[in-house]
Amino acid sequence: MPINLPRRTLLASLALPGLAQAQARPTLVLVHGAWMGAAVWQRSAAALTAEGFEVLTPELPAHGADPTPPEAASLEAYVAAVLAAMGDRPAVVLVGHSFGGIVASAVAERAAPRVQGLVYVAGYVPASGESAYALSQRDPDSLVGRYWRQADPARYSPASIAAEGIVATFCADCSAEDAQALVARHRGEPVPPLASPVSLSAARFGAVPKAYVLTTQDRTITPAMQRAMIRSAGITRVAELPTSHSPMLSAPEALARAIVDVMPR
Repeated sequence: MPINLPRRTLLASLALPGLAQAQARPTLVLVHGAWMGAAVWQRSAAALTAEGFEVLTPELPAHGADPTPPEAASLEAYVAAVLAAMGDRPAVVLVGHSFGGIVASAVAERAAPRVQGLVYVAGYVPASGESAYALSQRDPDSLVGRYWRQADPARYSPASIAAEGIVATFCADCSAEDAQALVARHRGEPVPPLASPVSLSAARFGAVPKAYVLTTQDRTITPAMQRAMIRSAGITRVAELPTSHSPMLSAPEALARAIVDVMPR
């Protein structure tokens, strides 16, 4: 069941400066998913910054504008990129979109004492030993399998989504401009990291409070799959958005509000 939590606003913080100083806000680290890059967070990050948060949007290797070749990408390299962006900040909330949920989970395991919470946005929530690929096999209604294209599977060549399926899969509710940009920026996804299992412990990852933003019109990770992962992980802080898989594009301000409302305190 979705819950409605009161929104903490910058205005309220300004009205109570002593309280705002006593309860310093965590840094929000927004981790993008497969076939995307850090740029997709631009509008949601701006909205969160306007709320008074420091916001980081690391670029994963071999994604977006990063020059790393696909064959050099790995789950460990993704985790290292996020940890490098975090630096020595003492309190962060990790926000993982889609496959970014796997990456954020692995980062939480590594940096648990500094991770105040995890927010999954239409994201994969793994148990220890699971991979994004393994989880995707439980979601037969996803459009990813229908449009998956790979030139040389035996050599683990990068995978793409067929051009005619990119918008339907990731952002059917995008504006025409955003849809065009999504297709133009589509980049082959390194395959081995998708199949890399993540090692998680109850003492570290298990102790991090978790929340979820569920996208009810999703064709990448279907709502049924999202709800199954929420139940399996015992997540109770849940917000729902009536969007496709990419609310940071189709409803960026609403997503920012949902992240603030639902994130663990």
